[in-house]
Formats: sequence, C-alpha cells, structure tokens
Amino acid sequence: MQDWNPALYLRFANERTRPAAELLARVPSDPAHVRHVVDLGCGPGNSTELLVQRFVDAQALGIDNSDAMLATARTQLPQAQFALGDIATWAPEAGSPAPDLIYANASLQWVGLHETLIPRLLSLLAPGGVLAIQMPDNRQEPTHRLMREVARLPEFAPYIGDADKLRTDILPIGAYYDLLAAPGAQTASVDVWHTVYQHPMESAAAIVQWVRGTGLKPFVEGLPQALQAAFLTEYERRVDAAYPVRADGKRLLAFPRLFLVAQRQA
Repeated sequence: MQDWNPALYLRFANERTRPAAELLARVPSDPAHVRHVVDLGCGPGNSTELLVQRFVDAQALGIDNSDAMLATARTQLPQAQFALGDIATWAPEAGSPAPDLIYANASLQWVGLHETLIPRLLSLLAPGGVLAIQMPDNRQEPTHRLMREVARLPEFAPYIGDADKLRTDILPIGAYYDLLAAPGAQTASVDVWHTVYQHPMESAAAIVQWVRGTGLKPFVEGLPQALQAAFLTEYERRVDAAYPVRADGKRLLAFPRLFLVAQRQA
C-alpha cells in the first residue's frame, strides 16, 4: 500500500481525535506513576499529543509504518519520540523499560490475528500497566459496503481483486472481552464498549473525502490513474443515495467504534 497522506487524514482532525480522547479518558492510570507510554499507529501525532498532555512527565513513543505520518508527527511534537515500526511485530527495544500504557487508536483494524496480537500486547506491559484500544467497527456501514460494491464492478474488479481482503475483520466485542478476561490473562480489570458517533457532514463529497484518508485508500490506489476518477464518481453517487439530506442540509455519517481498556495485574 502506498504511503499515507497526513493532510488528507487531518482534514477531519477534530472528528478523528474525539474517540482518541474518549478512549484516554477511560484509562485508569495515575499520571504521576506513568513513565513510559507507547502510541501504536500514531499517525500524524494527534493521538500522541493527547498522551503527552495527560502524562506530562512520561516518555512518549509513537510507532507507525508511514514515513509521511511520522514526519508530520515529529514536526508537531518535537518533545516526543517517533519510530518506524510494524504493530504486528512491535516490542520494546532490548533494555528499554516495559511501557505503563500501550495505546492504539484506530490502528489495529489494519493488523490481523487479533487472537494472538491482543494477548501479546498485554504481556508487554509493566505490572499494573494498561492496554487501551479503539477500532472502527464500520465494515457494514454504507460507506464501506459501497466501497466493496463498486470494487466488484467489471471495470474495477480486475485491478482491485478481492475487496473483502483489503481490511482485516475485527472480532465481536465479546471475543475481545474473553481474550482479556480469561483465566491466566493476568488482567486486573477489563472494560469494553461500543459507541456510534453521528458526524454531521456538509455533503456526500465530504463523506467521500473522509474515507479517502483511511478505508477508501487501498481501493483507489490499486486502480490505474485513468480509472480512479470514475471509481470515485460512482462511489460518491451511491454515497449520495445512502445518506439522506437532514433538516439543515447536512448528512449524518454514522460511525461505530469499539473500545477496549484492560489493566494488567500489579
């Protein structure tokens, strides 16, 4: 997949940062006792900034697989550290302290094998540390169903391939609870919940711009340049029909998100 576009991602920075802040608000750690925090999939640093603001005396490390995102993050937060890395295999460097908080906002949905990934991340924490995760749970929303529908049209399918494999399916919320609360998981507490945000959007085109920064990216970039505009036009036409105009002329974009917060035993 081509590198991410920080400017496009940050076009809806307030909406994207809101669930990050609400996830952090449920983290039970005492800021005075937190010394090392890790932001997995830090993107352009908007979520890392929340960690720096709450844990002012802690060392903050952001991990991402995008050079462009990391460059933006370093400019925005010179007081934090950022490094290129793969969430699927990331672990603290040899000799580094175990983190007191591993925080992953809207990143783990791009990584597979959650049945082993989630317990592994929990095991990397210091005693009493917290694993905090938020993931979009929107694959069945019109935005994402329509991506796959358009991708299956004969003019696009040969280039995109199996649209169902362009993003990992996340598990049901109960499965995450079971992973974290099972005997032997070494958790002191587990908190899981769903929130469905309702974002007022100016138009169908604005909804398309939102998803172009994330979920739509692998669909469009797999196409020859000459077909990208045709794909976006057809996709926007279907989005326009799926999201009715509200009383103020805007569209409501429903966006379900899944949250997990687990504290390791002290």
